[in-house]
Amino acid sequence: MTVEQNVLQQHSQKHQQTLLNQLREVTGTTDVQLLQQALQVSNGDLAEAVAFLTEKNAKVPQQDEATYYQTTQVGNDRYISVGSQADTNVIDLTGDDKDDLQRAIALSLEESSRAFRETGITDEEQAISRVLEASIAENKASLKRTHTEVWSDSPNPHDRKRMENCPVGLKNVGNTCWFSAVIQSLFNLLEFQRLVLYYSPPARVQDLPRNQKEHRNLPFMQELRNLFSLMVGSKRKYVDPSRAVEILKDAFKSSESQQQDVSEFTHKLLDWLEDAFQMKAEEDREGEKPKNPMVELFYGRFQAVGVLEGKKFENTEMFGQYPLQVNGFKDLHECLEAAMIEGEIESLHSSAENSAKSGQEHWFTELPPVLTFELSRFEFNQALGRPEKIHNKLEFPSMLYMDRYMDRNREITRIKREEIRRLKEQLTLLQQRLERYLSYGSGPKRFPLADVLQYAMEFASSKPVCTSPLEDIDTSAPPGGTTGQLLPALSTAEQGPSCTLPEGLSPAPTQAPSTQQRVPIHKPFTQSRLPPDLPMHPAPRHITEEELRVLEGCLHRWRSEVENDTHDLQGSISRIHRTIELMYSDKSMMQVPFRLHAVLVHEGQANAGHYWAYIYDPHQQRWMKYNDISVTKSSWEELVRDSFGGYRNASAYCLMYINDKKPFLIEEEFDKETGQMLSGLDKLPSDLKTYVKEDNGLFDKEIEEWDTLQARKAQQEKLALAAATAAAETTTSPQPMSTEPSPPDSWGPQQDPEYMEQPSPTDDSKHLQEDTERAISKAAAEKQEERSPEGLLTAAIKVEYTRLLRFAQEDTDPENDYRLQHVIVYFIHNQAPKKILERTLLMQFADRNLSFDERCKSIMKVARAKLDLVKPEEVNMEEYEMWHQDYRNFRETTIFLMIGLELFQKKCFVEALMYLIYSYQYNRELLVKGLYRGHNDELIGHYRRECLLKLNENAAGMFESGEEPEVCNGLSIMNELVVPCIPLLLVHDTEKDLLAVEDMRNRWCSYLGQEMEPNLQEKLTDFLPKLLDCSTEIKSFHDPPKLPTYSTLELVERYGRVMASLSWVPADGR
Repeated sequence: MTVEQNVLQQHSQKHQQTLLNQLREVTGTTDVQLLQQALQVSNGDLAEAVAFLTEKNAKVPQQDEATYYQTTQVGNDRYISVGSQADTNVIDLTGDDKDDLQRAIALSLEESSRAFRETGITDEEQAISRVLEASIAENKASLKRTHTEVWSDSPNPHDRKRMENCPVGLKNVGNTCWFSAVIQSLFNLLEFQRLVLYYSPPARVQDLPRNQKEHRNLPFMQELRNLFSLMVGSKRKYVDPSRAVEILKDAFKSSESQQQDVSEFTHKLLDWLEDAFQMKAEEDREGEKPKNPMVELFYGRFQAVGVLEGKKFENTEMFGQYPLQVNGFKDLHECLEAAMIEGEIESLHSSAENSAKSGQEHWFTELPPVLTFELSRFEFNQALGRPEKIHNKLEFPSMLYMDRYMDRNREITRIKREEIRRLKEQLTLLQQRLERYLSYGSGPKRFPLADVLQYAMEFASSKPVCTSPLEDIDTSAPPGGTTGQLLPALSTAEQGPSCTLPEGLSPAPTQAPSTQQRVPIHKPFTQSRLPPDLPMHPAPRHITEEELRVLEGCLHRWRSEVENDTHDLQGSISRIHRTIELMYSDKSMMQVPFRLHAVLVHEGQANAGHYWAYIYDPHQQRWMKYNDISVTKSSWEELVRDSFGGYRNASAYCLMYINDKKPFLIEEEFDKETGQMLSGLDKLPSDLKTYVKEDNGLFDKEIEEWDTLQARKAQQEKLALAAATAAAETTTSPQPMSTEPSPPDSWGPQQDPEYMEQPSPTDDSKHLQEDTERAISKAAAEKQEERSPEGLLTAAIKVEYTRLLRFAQEDTDPENDYRLQHVIVYFIHNQAPKKILERTLLMQFADRNLSFDERCKSIMKVARAKLDLVKPEEVNMEEYEMWHQDYRNFRETTIFLMIGLELFQKKCFVEALMYLIYSYQYNRELLVKGLYRGHNDELIGHYRRECLLKLNENAAGMFESGEEPEVCNGLSIMNELVVPCIPLLLVHDTEKDLLAVEDMRNRWCSYLGQEMEPNLQEKLTDFLPKLLDCSTEIKSFHDPPKLPTYSTLELVERYGRVMASLSWVPADGR
């Protein structure tokens, strides 16, 4: 075959695949053979093919040989897609006008065909273009959004610094979580990583004709190398893949946008990589058949063994991602068994040449080292005219043995399949028989037969009564009232010889109802047993002892027989199940092991969702979760919860297995000379090593500039505080309250700032002065012999410290937090250094306003003199200022929390949210330094979470109202308040927060299956990606709310009041 013929054949096949994808997208039909037949019947006319497939009563015609063999032509060396996924664009076909419907379909398909003829770009390539352009546009458009909608990096580079040996995340640059999931899965295949990092373009690339593939593939390969090198050696916690995405976007031009179907993207990505490596392979092996490492790594072959109208055939095909249907199957092996067999296969095993049956089997002849299964979890709903996600549970193993699907085991597998088929037939028969025992009866309600016999035996054995169940009820008495509570006594004449009245009752004449006596009422909670003659349940009227003996004997025997039969059936069923499970467990069928490497997960619905990946780290022997910029440790249990599906909106859509007998796929590289394992920059070629060093240098410079800026700000704050202190000392007016009083004149620049400006400084100063003067008075009373100011100062400080120490040691309720009353209590709780405590107490007694009497003045002067004598090296002023700054932050956090809780209790959830958000964030910063630096994070987290849930509930209610203003308000609450806060709940990965996020997402996802107005559907479709595509990247908020000012007494009282009124407080009470 000439080169021109080969190119024409590839072009024709690609065009054929494009037509199939278009038909699959529009009609929702997944049967490849039926799609091919529709194309043949219509002679390639897409509009007629759509009409053929969408006809209501159309039946699937018999397949002819040409269409059946469509994908099994020999001589095609290129990759043949096995049921590749169609573009995920959805056309709404729910209109009533069928003519308009057909015209719209025809017009859409005609446009697509014309685009292909004019540009040579396939529909798949256009789909890639659309998503990439949408991603870049989303990224650029973020600069134009309002402040609350911008996804941004933390301004503090230390927050973006990579922890040692932690994998690097990928930033979501706008609807690109699918890109992150796929790239991370491939990057963690170390052999693939090495192939990309050490790829070099053909040396003669400048002399080659620059065709479309070279324009696209070579720049993309370079950017992929750059991206991989940063993921290996970057100092950043996560890196930006925008440049690689830009290259993909520039390859094609389109103005449409959508979130890309991940399986299709993976297929195209590998296709482009294959082309890039093919160019290099052809140059390196001139004169020989080139080996393409992408083909050897990801592509395998299978034998299609079939029969068509009695004629047998065998053909070999290549495959990459192997598609599997999920609907109707419980585990991966069932999916594979169904995928390997198509149609009727009995004729394959017989020698009858005249059979009219058709079918085929697939047998793998060569499995790729990386085996990828594409789980088809989306189907087109013809009635609704849109795709729907299949949430069925599908289990898959961590170790998959592929022996039963190999061509070399064809005969033994057929024998085992036949045996399994026979066992399943027996199993079905036994289960039907068992069902008759367990659901006995002919009516709508059925019961286990053994229980029915038991109930019959209990009825027969009950004590017989002679009366009708209605005889002791006065049917003439009106309902309610006092008469309804009385039971008429039975007349003596009505009593039979074998009947006795219940104990304590005597006959009463029926002709005198006014003299009826109240019958004792059975009280089940105070009476140990029922009256002896009152039957517990219905009983036979008349039964002789002989009848009862015979009946009991029969029922006992029958029940024993039924129980034995049931037990035997259940045992046989269990044994057959066990036999089927162990059918392939012998060693000969466990020689082709594939270990699960990665699971790509989708959460959401068909038209909106979020993607992430679980990837196994064989060196640490644990699963890791790659969720955009967040890379966290995980477990098999979490993977199962998120990936199997069945009870939530998350499920696996792609499984990547690797050959467990080929360790080179995941083996690290070692230095040939030293034998040491290569890591970090040592793994990179020289050009990429330089590239990463330059990027790390830029990041180091950013950190250095940030640190310099922060140091400058801190210095400016110190100078400003010193200036404020100096200004305060020149005034004679009372100072604002501060737990630390004014220092002596000589200490001006080192003055600690006030904790907060207070509206009533006189009250706070007076309160602090009273405490100080009380300590002085008590010390003077205890030290009558000590008259010197210095001695009294020492004694007073001891008295004050003892008082505050007692407060610190008390085990109090949350509403009585002594840390708010005095800074020393806070310092004691957090084990501040002794020098910090001493200096703080000296500052309290050195207050200029301490002028109660001459004694207080003299002590104040002594305290100020002592401060003057303190040498700079004796007290670390930076540490001193840090402790007092922490206390100021603690008070601010308290006010945020207090106001947030007050607003929450008033159901002002919108206003409360920001206070609770900032109290939680600031509180966590404090708790990093110590357990008692802040408040209980569980308490703040609880009310923060509850506030978000309330807002979500309110917003959902507004959306359900359907009223335009209410809908807009509800979505505004979600977009501006709830969605930006979701990453804050995800970042620490606590179970309660994760469940809350899941509840919020599920509430909105539940609307997808409901009928609603088109404008509501449009708003919902626009909103859901924002809700579901929330990584742990923190979104910027409004500035913190401006706090009002409170005196210490006001703060303590108000905080205690709100804490005492809480309905939920943590167990530890902190």
